[in-house]
Amino acid sequence: MPQLKAHSDHLKDSKVNYAYGTAGFRMHSSKLDPVMYTVGILAALRSKKFGKPIGVMITASHNPPEDNGVKVVDPLGEMLEQSWESWATKFANSNSTESLEQNIKQLVKSESIDLSAPAHVVIGRDSRESGPALLSSLIEGIDAIEISRPFDFGLLTTPQLHYLVRAYNDPSFGKPTEEGYYEKLSSTLRRIWELCGSSKEIIDVTIDAANGIGANKIEKLSSYVKDILSLKLVNDNYDIPNLLNVDCGADFVKTNQKLPHGLNNPTPLKPYCSFDGDADRIVFYYINQENQFRLLDGDKIATLLTQFVNSLLSQLQDVQLSIGVVQTAYANGSSSQFIKESLQVPVEVTPTGVKHLHHKAVDFDAGIYFEANGHGTVVFSQLFIETLQKYRPRGEQDKKAVSALLLLVDLINQAVGDAISDLLAVLVALKYTNKSALDWDQDYTDLPNRLIKVLVPDRNIFKTTNAERTLVEPKGLQSRIDEIVLQYERGRSFVRASGTEDAVRVYAECKDSDKIQEFVDRVDKLVAEI
Repeated sequence: MPQLKAHSDHLKDSKVNYAYGTAGFRMHSSKLDPVMYTVGILAALRSKKFGKPIGVMITASHNPPEDNGVKVVDPLGEMLEQSWESWATKFANSNSTESLEQNIKQLVKSESIDLSAPAHVVIGRDSRESGPALLSSLIEGIDAIEISRPFDFGLLTTPQLHYLVRAYNDPSFGKPTEEGYYEKLSSTLRRIWELCGSSKEIIDVTIDAANGIGANKIEKLSSYVKDILSLKLVNDNYDIPNLLNVDCGADFVKTNQKLPHGLNNPTPLKPYCSFDGDADRIVFYYINQENQFRLLDGDKIATLLTQFVNSLLSQLQDVQLSIGVVQTAYANGSSSQFIKESLQVPVEVTPTGVKHLHHKAVDFDAGIYFEANGHGTVVFSQLFIETLQKYRPRGEQDKKAVSALLLLVDLINQAVGDAISDLLAVLVALKYTNKSALDWDQDYTDLPNRLIKVLVPDRNIFKTTNAERTLVEPKGLQSRIDEIVLQYERGRSFVRASGTEDAVRVYAECKDSDKIQEFVDRVDKLVAEI
């Protein structure tokens, strides 16, 4: 058994109750030491089970600078298998050496883990001030399991960590180095860029990096693509941790529907974008001719990429491949209607959380999923790839469409939402189809909507069904919400518990922009009365 007694000081404070949620563990960094230690143990054991490297990312994404978090990444860059989330929770809540040892024994037995097998854990972290201390606790946990080696890659975006884990386990995916990530993206971009035409124009792109680690990685990528793209940064102070996500970043822009701090005098009709703190989310926006802010969020990204993939597939005769879009309840109703009615592409709805969207997306040969917050990607089946590789083009247009689709497979980070690769995919889609930001925005008009957060004593009393769109508890609340919804044209509203804090999210949308604030306030009042 592992040697745990020397590290009993890492075990939990009985006042804290930990739970591995949709984003792993995430909370104020001062409470995370026991979590980091036990996650190190869990990751080493999972690596031993598979005989393959496992990943651990230390990040709290879009949360405030004082928070941090951690999540485990499986061998092909996927989220931790759901059945192991409960083990992560049990380990973290072990309040003595004896209880932790007992939990480890139970896991080893139930999963038939060979403790004599080697373990390799690939580690990355974002730029938060608490990162180095939490990293130390994580490594002590890994070291507590014999024949276990940590590979610390230092500061990374979350998607880069996913890339590295996948590349370690699948050499055909790319080189398992940070440089390999840039090389794969840049070489693929260059080839697909050539399909877009002979223009030598260098596209100028300004990125709000949320003062997160994405800034450093964009700087590195720039040297690989400087003959194609001019990548400019605002909010690039990743080395000043207390500025992380402050008045900037994807979540700020999406929630407040306005430009981030530091982006002054934007050029009308030019698209801009914002990452979140660990660069796994991206949203776009522009200022229109009336000097109004226009958001191009995850719903808009999903519709753009769906149009792009669908139009290329439709050029190929006798190719029978399925395409579908996966959304959450937060998707704007107009986007869902546009995809189903105008694009004639099916839409599935899942509970919030990338693991749910990803699981449903793989049911399609080309599955596009994005949360409205800008977190998402496209996944392609092996049948999709093999069908296109075997396809015999009937002319130059056919050949171009097949090449573009196969290159898109390599350009997009299929393992996880990746702000950098999603940025490149959007730029390719716009250039290939000769669309402007205005054209993109005019595909459909969002219903006016509001999303608010309501602090509650206990979020666990709010239970939902129907992909989180219908409350089953507290009893009677949903029927009262429904009565309000009926009073607004194209009205829709739902309430769901936050996955990361003691709060509930209240979402509302309707046709009339003059009534949307009144609408959400009425639902908010119902929740506050509980």
